[in-house]
Amino acid sequence: MSTTETPRSIPTALPGFTVRVATPAEWARVTEWANREGWNHGFSDAACFLATDPHGFFLGYLGDRPVAAVSLVNHNDGYAVWGHYLVDPGFRAQGYGRATCRVARKHAGDRILASDAMPGQVTNYTRSGLVRAHDTVHYTGLPRPSGDAAAGVVPYEPAWLDAVTDYDRLSFPDGRPAFLAHWLAAEGHRTFLRVTDGVLTGYGVLRPAPLRWRIGPLVADTEQDGEALFAALTTGLGPDEEVSLFVPERQGWFAAARGLTEEFRVVRMYTAAVPEGRAERVYAIGSLELG
Repeated sequence: MSTTETPRSIPTALPGFTVRVATPAEWARVTEWANREGWNHGFSDAACFLATDPHGFFLGYLGDRPVAAVSLVNHNDGYAVWGHYLVDPGFRAQGYGRATCRVARKHAGDRILASDAMPGQVTNYTRSGLVRAHDTVHYTGLPRPSGDAAAGVVPYEPAWLDAVTDYDRLSFPDGRPAFLAHWLAAEGHRTFLRVTDGVLTGYGVLRPAPLRWRIGPLVADTEQDGEALFAALTTGLGPDEEVSLFVPERQGWFAAARGLTEEFRVVRMYTAAVPEGRAERVYAIGSLELG
C-alpha cells in the first residue's frame, strides 16, 4: 500500500487557501473547535492521535487563518480512518472543507477508508465512494453498577501490550498496534483486562474528558466479561459523574442495561468491504476519529 508524502503546505484551487500537515501545537486549535461543538475529546486524545500517525492531520488556511480541518490516520498498510472534519462556522459552505479533504485523501494511498457520517451527510459520503455499514450510537448518563468488578479483572501493564493488540485485531477491521501502544497507557487513562484461566477475554479503557468520562474501547468475549470490565471502569466515579460511549447499534442493549440513554447516532461507512471479525464483542469503540 502506498502513502503520498504531503508537503508542509500546498496550494489549492481556492484563492488564498492552502492546506498543511498540522503540528501538535496547531492541532490544539482543532481540539478546541471540536469541544465547542460538544465532541468531548479526552484530555489525552490529541497526543495519542498524533502519535499514531503524525502525518495524518491536516489544517486548511485562508491566508494565515486556519478555517478547516480533517484527519486521515493510517493504522497500517491496509486501513485508514477519516475524522475531525470541521470547518469554522463563519467559513462553511465555501468549499474549504472539501478542499482540505482532497489534499488529505492522498495520504492514505489505496488503503480501505472508514468514516462516520452524520445521518444527513450519508448521501454526500456515498458520492465520495463510501458504503453504509451500520449505525453507531452515542450513549451517555450515570452508570448503573453491573456485575462483580473484582472477578478476573486486573489493571493493564505494558507486558500485556502484545496480547491486547492480538486480541483487538480479532474485532477491529485491521491491526492498530501504534494506536494501542499509546492509548492503553496514556496519561489519565484507566485500562483494565479481563483474564480467565490466564487467557485474555476482554479489555476496556476509561478516560477523562471535559464534559464526562468516556469509555472505549470495551471489547469482551461474553456479556459477563463486558459487565465485569464496565464495573471495574466505573467503580470509584462519584455519584454525579456521567460516562459516555459510542456503541455499534447491534450492541446498544448493553449500554441501555447499564442505565445509559441514546444521545445521537452516526453512520459508519467504508470504501470497501471490511472483515466482520468478532464485531458482536465490541461494546464500545475507542473513538469516532480513529475507530
